[in-house]
Amino acid sequence: MNAPLLAKPVALRIADLGNAIERARIGAFVHDHPEGTPFHLPAWSIAVARGCGQRSHYLVAENAGGDLAGVMPLTEIRSPLFGNVLASAGFGVGGGILTHDPRIVPQLAEAAWTLAGQRKCPVVEVRGGPLPGPEWRVDDTRYLGFVHALAEDDAAQLAAIPRKQRAEVRKALENDLDVATGCNPGDIAAHYAVYAESVRNLGTPVFPRTLFSEVLREFGNSADVLIVRRGGVAVSSVLSLYWNGTVYPYWGGGTREARALRANDRMYFELMRHARTRGCRRFDFGRSKTGTGAASFKKNWGFDPQPLTYYERVAEGAKARDASPVNPKYSLQVRVWSKLPLWIANRAGPLIAKGLG
Repeated sequence: MNAPLLAKPVALRIADLGNAIERARIGAFVHDHPEGTPFHLPAWSIAVARGCGQRSHYLVAENAGGDLAGVMPLTEIRSPLFGNVLASAGFGVGGGILTHDPRIVPQLAEAAWTLAGQRKCPVVEVRGGPLPGPEWRVDDTRYLGFVHALAEDDAAQLAAIPRKQRAEVRKALENDLDVATGCNPGDIAAHYAVYAESVRNLGTPVFPRTLFSEVLREFGNSADVLIVRRGGVAVSSVLSLYWNGTVYPYWGGGTREARALRANDRMYFELMRHARTRGCRRFDFGRSKTGTGAASFKKNWGFDPQPLTYYERVAEGAKARDASPVNPKYSLQVRVWSKLPLWIANRAGPLIAKGLG
């Protein structure tokens, strides 16, 4: 009988993301991997670390020849309210271990678990990728992902939207709304004002403004803000990433006036149009919790939900972390937060949200 195959020897270390050559090398590996996402890129790790004051640890595996064989972005998220967690990838909806060799998966997973112990993080969350190992709990029922191909032109895009939602989009296109894209300081300020009001109305704290500005800075031409205005006043806005032929509308929302104006419908249709001009072929509507209004909204656009698989490992004696606003135990806090004056929510929110991850 043949002896069992041994895993190829690899060296594991934390990458120096301050080194431009190291960043470019990792970026090329992520870009060429079929399961790579923007959340695997060094730019994401750097932006969320600067934007939220949390620490990034980017694990890399190298083979005997010094070539990259696997990566695992990790963010150390500390919160006095929700506890400490090591997440892959922090503040993203995707991440996890990225490698072409399945034998490297458990090595990176164990390195992450060891690092979590050293950093006193009793929980490790892995958002996507292969199963890290038998010790990890699998969750494939909580979140849904929504991805769809973009049509070839506006007419085909409208036709691809189910009838009821298509009627809403047509009405939105008839409204007197102005649409513009950019990423200058004025655009960032307008987006943040709209987004902050939107999440306050939903009863959740807003992320620090620096998170948005750092993501735009790190992604450069691969990110922008699309703003819908009525009479010069921003009513809907979305910050999107563009990567490998896919547009990712990541942080979007609208003011209370947006609903009557159908500004959010206009915003997403205009983003589809804009993404096509940038050469995108797919529209990734992001994740939503199963059974929520956000998930229904995306289904109405004709996006078929696909379960997202996440993994979690919790230290003995510790509790799993659940900071989701749909958790029933936070229902009172959500109701109270949605009634706060906006200036209070905008000042207190980032202090809380930077620990959500």
